[in-house]
Amino acid sequence: MAERENEFVAFLVGFIVGGVVGGIAALLLAPQSGEETRTLIHDRSIELKDKAVEKAETARIKAEAAAAEARARADELIKMTQEKAAEYSKKGTAGQNKDKPTSGENSEVTVEG
Repeated sequence: MAERENEFVAFLVGFIVGGVVGGIAALLLAPQSGEETRTLIHDRSIELKDKAVEKAETARIKAEAAAAEARARADELIKMTQEKAAEYSKKGTAGQNKDKPTSGENSEVTVEG
């Protein structure tokens, strides 16, 4: 799961850097006045911010879903482990009781001395 997150972070960084580089190139190559360029920079920065917020929200939702799935799997594994432990504990206790005489049986003890 950490690999997925790293891939997403790398994608997000690449997306932002690509947007900035593309915007700078467009501004440098466009024949516009200073006022038009400032307006364009402002508008594009707002668009970029909105896209980043949207991507961050999507990433948060996916992360929450993955965390919930991981919690559910962990709970399931805990339950299965507890059930197996109880089962083996019962088997172990039952095996020990077979070797011990019950209170109604006579047992002989020989003491050599």
